Amino acid sequence: MENKAMMVNERVRLVAHTHDDTPSLNLTKRRRPGETLIQGFLFLCGFMTIFTTIAIVIVLGRESLLLVTSNYVDEGGAIHTIGVLDFVSTTRWQPHRYEVGIAPLATATLLSSAIAMLVALPLGLGSAIYLSEYASSRVRATVKPILEVLAGVPTVVYGFFALQFMTPLLQSLLGRDVVEIFNVASAGLVMGIMILPLVASMSEDALSAVPRSLREASYGLGSTRLETTVRVVLPAAVSGIAAAFIIAISRAIGETMIMAIAAGARSNFTLNPFESAWTMTGYIASISGGDLAYDTLDYNSIFVVGLLLFLMTLVLNILSRSIVARFREVYE
Repeated sequence: MENKAMMVNERVRLVAHTHDDTPSLNLTKRRRPGETLIQGFLFLCGFMTIFTTIAIVIVLGRESLLLVTSNYVDEGGAIHTIGVLDFVSTTRWQPHRYEVGIAPLATATLLSSAIAMLVALPLGLGSAIYLSEYASSRVRATVKPILEVLAGVPTVVYGFFALQFMTPLLQSLLGRDVVEIFNVASAGLVMGIMILPLVASMSEDALSAVPRSLREASYGLGSTRLETTVRVVLPAAVSGIAAAFIIAISRAIGETMIMAIAAGARSNFTLNPFESAWTMTGYIASISGGDLAYDTLDYNSIFVVGLLLFLMTLVLNILSRSIVARFREVYE
């Protein structure tokens, strides 16, 4: 018993001695100047993004407010004022005559965007399905970069392509008396071709993100490749595909150069796509190219149209985020 007690005491003494010789750990946070600098730079980038967005809203709102708070004097000395209801109470957009009905510009914008979507959405989704589910790895590695290069073509090139190729093609098919030289249809069709790579690339990424195990489970139950694509892969990727579609619509609404070159420069309240019409972006590009005096009706109207475009794209972006959050599937 005494030997056991002596052995225990010796072990306790050794442990205590070892503990005393162990240096204490310093858990205080060390200063890392390089990491602090990088963190500050990243914060500055985020702050500048938010600041720029807020600055754009402030500028658009301030200049747009001048349109309804200023008095305009015509050549005869008569004073004209513009109210908020004037934007919806008439279907004529003629600021030089103090008529600012937004309907012709909004109708042409929505019409051209609808035509573009009829081209971009089905063809883009079909291309994405082929690349994701049917194409070999070699074909995918070749075709997808080509689509992405197509997305990098300047929009002004697409504009002249619509004017010099698409419009003569439509005139040869439907007749020159039906299709005007400047028309919304040719601009919308070419804009759909321009947006197609965006839809295809984003949709293909969404389809490729679906786990392989879901496809293998479907094949194991005897499903064909088409059945697996339609009933398994597409529903699983619906959030990403919907986000691609909405972003494409926003891109179509905000397109400028194609509309300014190929759609024409005439305020025309019509649903005929083969007639020329001013879109919202086309109007901004056409009017801002001239000499405009500050606080004139033409000058202030540019910011009103720009503010409306901003609100339309903002609503679409909010809708995109809500759809992604609603239908997003998380796989582990």
